[in-house]
Amino acid sequence: MGRRGQSITLSVSERDKAQLEALAQELGMMWGDRPNITKLVEAIARRQLLVGKNNDWSEARIQMLNRVRQFLIDAGQVEDAEALASLLLERGELSAPLRKEIEHFLETPPFPWRTELDSYIRRQQPFRLAYQDAAERAWSFTIRFARIAARERRQYLECWVEEVEGGEDIPELVHNRSLRIDRIPEAAVVPIRGEWLPDLAQVKVEMHLFAGLAFAYRAKPQDEVSEWIPDRPDVRRVMRPITQTFWFVREVLPYGGDCEVISPASVRDKVKAEMQRMCSRYGLTVSESGEPDGN
Repeated sequence: MGRRGQSITLSVSERDKAQLEALAQELGMMWGDRPNITKLVEAIARRQLLVGKNNDWSEARIQMLNRVRQFLIDAGQVEDAEALASLLLERGELSAPLRKEIEHFLETPPFPWRTELDSYIRRQQPFRLAYQDAAERAWSFTIRFARIAARERRQYLECWVEEVEGGEDIPELVHNRSLRIDRIPEAAVVPIRGEWLPDLAQVKVEMHLFAGLAFAYRAKPQDEVSEWIPDRPDVRRVMRPITQTFWFVREVLPYGGDCEVISPASVRDKVKAEMQRMCSRYGLTVSESGEPDGN
């Protein structure tokens, strides 16, 4: 007679039992056509399967990987995002809301139109696009130039549109828009006839950098000029084309008083208006000498 093995009883919930059976089936440990938990346990005991910790990733690592998943989605790399999502779901550290969000993503992959959008841009095919802004207002744009750009950890469709309604930029740039990729509704892109433009509208700005910023500044790829002013050797002059004042103002404001936008006047006024809004928020006024007054 063959030797009978020792029997043990596993006290597990029905949910855990189902998960063990699913794991056994995934690993090919079957008894006939049914998954065999006993074979799974034996394989673990014999070190044919290694069991490791699944809850030792830091919160920072989890959040970083989830941001990468979002970036892949925005970049149209949905298959890579799905692979990363599946990896995250295997971890035990996920919070319940994040687990639910990722499960929903895998059940309903977003942006099936992204491949079509990339194709239009590649073929220089004008198209119409529906869009919903942050205030949930619906817009429709006729687009004759577009490119995908990463800004502040988000993907944007930077485009030249025929419609100027709702535009808040200076007249030279009012046709340019930045549309967040994740706010473009499904099935919102259709081709149209017409001309594809060579680029976005542009204006050239000049700014002067002072003090430590003048020495620490590293020229950016889009800078056409980055040089010391001959009669002011401690001041750096930078000139570059810009396509939207919104992003330019967000870039230069952190430089504070070490940066002055010189021209064009319309862009300088945009920066001044934002600075005045900030002063107003903090209850400050600016005197004729240019010094802020207030508490």
